[in-house]
Amino acid sequence: MQNFFTKSYRAELFRERLQQAMQDAGSNQSHLSREAGVDRSTISQLLKSDGPRLPNAHLIAQCASILGVSADWLLGITDKKESAADLLAASMKMTEASRALIDEQIFQWHQEAAGYKIRHVPAGLPDMLKTNAMLEWEYAPSLGRSTTQAISDSESRLELMRRARSDYEIAVPLHDLLSFARAEGYYAGLPLETRLAQIDYIHDLTTEHYPSLRLCLFDARRLYSAPVTIFGPLLAVIYLGQNYLAFRDHTRVDSITAHFDTLVRNAHVPARDMPIMLERLRRDLSTSKTPSL
Repeated sequence: MQNFFTKSYRAELFRERLQQAMQDAGSNQSHLSREAGVDRSTISQLLKSDGPRLPNAHLIAQCASILGVSADWLLGITDKKESAADLLAASMKMTEASRALIDEQIFQWHQEAAGYKIRHVPAGLPDMLKTNAMLEWEYAPSLGRSTTQAISDSESRLELMRRARSDYEIAVPLHDLLSFARAEGYYAGLPLETRLAQIDYIHDLTTEHYPSLRLCLFDARRLYSAPVTIFGPLLAVIYLGQNYLAFRDHTRVDSITAHFDTLVRNAHVPARDMPIMLERLRRDLSTSKTPSL
């Protein structure tokens, strides 16, 4: 319930919080007046006056900015002392994304969200559903001789993630699966045997673990999505390539979750139909027919 303070009470609270903010910032009247561009007597009046008057909005904003607090906190409107910039920094973080399989940061986020539903739009095929042969073909150019070790580390982390009993819902762009099946674009040069084994692997995993593991395809021409992972209600992460953009505030997490749920509701191939679609895709490849969905 909102509190409605009298003018005199709010003015007194302003003076107390201004004094506290100056102490916390190691500031004094001379410093604050100089930075705010007002006479020292003006600041002195703010601190000593026992009347109900408050300074103008411009001076309040100046003092808040200089002392690193929010104007709302100075006025008693909120108990959150942090400035808007600090609040934003706490709710959003840019994190480096290494060229790896399941890197340390991603693994930590999965561990943090253990038991929650995890929603995922991968940049390509999801790493957690790839065969070792597929991982080696894809990551060898960037990881070199460490590819084998990276795959081993990935398998260990995947096993721990599976034990966490989180439900996984994955939405893959339709065009990416077709490019993979046809060995086009990003997947140019991918051997047929690797593609067939990969399709079998996805088929077996999604069949065996359904409904705790659900995979669907969406048509990016109708509804586009950037690569994103949503770790329950805790965190939403957008993959930028060299960085992750991570959000922890509920408003953004809920908004990104709603976007993902829209992808699923409008899926070109829903999760329940994926086994049949994968079987048809494999038949096309086995008979040298151009794969289509």
